Amino acid sequence: MEYTIFILLLPLLTFIVLGLLGTKLKACTAGLIGTISLGLVALLSYFTAFQYFTTQKIDGVYQALTPFNTTWLNVGANLNIDLGILLDPISVMMLVVISTVSLMVHIYSMGYMKGEVGFERYYAFLSLFSFAMLGLVLATNIFQMYIFWELVGVSSYLLIGFYYTKPSAVAAAKKAFIVTRFADLFFLIGILVLSYYTQTFDFNTLNSGNASVFGSAIGSTFMGTSILSWAMALIFIGGAGKSAMFPLHIWLPDAMEGPTPVSALIHAATMVVAGVYLVARFFPVYVEFTPQVLHGIAYVGAFTSLFAAIIALVQTDIKRVLAFSTISQIGFMMVALGVSGYEGHYGLGYMSSMFHLFTHAMFKALLFLGAGSIIHAVHSNEMKDMGGLRKYMPLTHWTFLIACLAIAGIPPFSGFVSKDEILTATYHFSTGMGIWMTVTAGLTAFYMFRLYYNIFWGKEHKHAHTPHESPLSMTLPLMFLGLITIVGGFIPFGKLVTADRADYTIHLDMMIATISVAVAVIAILFATYLYRKPSNVPTQMANKVRRLYIAAYHRFYIDEVYLFITKKIIFNGISRPIAWFDRHVVDGTMNGMASVTDWTSIKIRRFQSGSVQWYAYVFLVGVLTITLLAVFL
Repeated sequence: MEYTIFILLLPLLTFIVLGLLGTKLKACTAGLIGTISLGLVALLSYFTAFQYFTTQKIDGVYQALTPFNTTWLNVGANLNIDLGILLDPISVMMLVVISTVSLMVHIYSMGYMKGEVGFERYYAFLSLFSFAMLGLVLATNIFQMYIFWELVGVSSYLLIGFYYTKPSAVAAAKKAFIVTRFADLFFLIGILVLSYYTQTFDFNTLNSGNASVFGSAIGSTFMGTSILSWAMALIFIGGAGKSAMFPLHIWLPDAMEGPTPVSALIHAATMVVAGVYLVARFFPVYVEFTPQVLHGIAYVGAFTSLFAAIIALVQTDIKRVLAFSTISQIGFMMVALGVSGYEGHYGLGYMSSMFHLFTHAMFKALLFLGAGSIIHAVHSNEMKDMGGLRKYMPLTHWTFLIACLAIAGIPPFSGFVSKDEILTATYHFSTGMGIWMTVTAGLTAFYMFRLYYNIFWGKEHKHAHTPHESPLSMTLPLMFLGLITIVGGFIPFGKLVTADRADYTIHLDMMIATISVAVAVIAILFATYLYRKPSNVPTQMANKVRRLYIAAYHRFYIDEVYLFITKKIIFNGISRPIAWFDRHVVDGTMNGMASVTDWTSIKIRRFQSGSVQWYAYVFLVGVLTITLLAVFL
């Protein structure tokens, strides 16, 4: 399977070509080059997945394959940094997800971004991001993953700030870059600590289950906790930053300032699941050696999921609703990993998390691309500028509805099976966690259908130009993703991706399934009652809990808290006094020494007059002075 190297090389070469020659190419030509390249990557990814999952298992489990690996750097007697390709169930699954969504975004962008200044640059950045994300999931070791992890951050910065003439886009790009870099610092520290005690970066070695690898890390403690627990917690913080977990979620809603296809690619299906993938990649370590950290991940995910769902209830910008929905759904995946065991039925959480990662990528990309079509038609992100669009945009309407039903967990759509398995895993962990996530799932159904009815039903808004359906380049990806959303739940995912790589047959828990569907249906009916037709009831309900409503609309003022900490405390309270001390004391001292030296040199330079008489006079005075001192002292 050496051909898999081309999965990485093709988008990299495309980036180089478009980056160097983009301005000399026609816009459509640059778009076609980028799209054809990703099409080939997608075909190679599908072939790789087919070949891998049809390969004969050994002892009933899928094997980890390394078709390419080379030593890049020797950083110690027994420590090397390798560059290679690792194929196992989760990396192959991620290949399919990334290449599919990226290809759909490339095709969609041919219509959505048509006529935009920097069209060639846009496709170059898309290729760079695809290369970075593919490199991240195919990495054979954690340091290689970190290299591509940072490259993902750089390329996302370029894509979010694509409209660099807009101050809001520039601010959003900087915010995303700074917040994720802050989290990545902890990630790097965790990598260094882990590699120092284990003397390896290799995933296969770390995930082997060999306790001797971690003997030194487990035996050493800091503040009463093993070094291994600290390292894995630090690594999770890096993942939490990328996956927008509370309290590092603040960058994701603002990142919606980028082009809508970018939101579909980065913030729905690929970049934001990097943190989930990171935890899944290290799952054997978490579950066997640091279960307390794994449970902590579950609680962080649960809180984040409900927190984001509450905020999504009151947002009016459709892309921000989808952004907070993404944060909430990533929380579901983290919870599933956090409550999971390793083998057989105990590994249900892991399997359901990866299944939901797959299904969510498809229907959330569908939702974002559908939102892009809507924005393209009405030239606004606000719900107040929409309404009654179903008769003008029938295809967008039906595909959007399919995605809403999927994320709400309505059978037979893909989101039903994956979310139901997550809920089953949480109920097996604890009843309280199960109820918590069921309530969150109900809120998800409510705010998604609030969004749906406000866009496609309700009072029709007057537009300067009559809205119309998007061109084929934009509707074709909608139809493709809609089809996957319909049939995706029937994929025998338990036979493909599990924690122990062995087969697991999915069995629906009918009681939990019935409860979750009932909660979703009630939420949808309630949203239908409130938003299908113009009504004052939503406003009246908001007024009854006005303080909570306003707080949720302003995202519970988390951004303001960060600004207070950074501006008032760090900048004004710490940085300004340090800057004053540096400017006036440190610089003042050095400047004073320079001034004294300059003054002294001016005063003594007349001694170097070039006059022999003056030198003789000074000599005699000096001799006389020394003589008198010698006599009298």
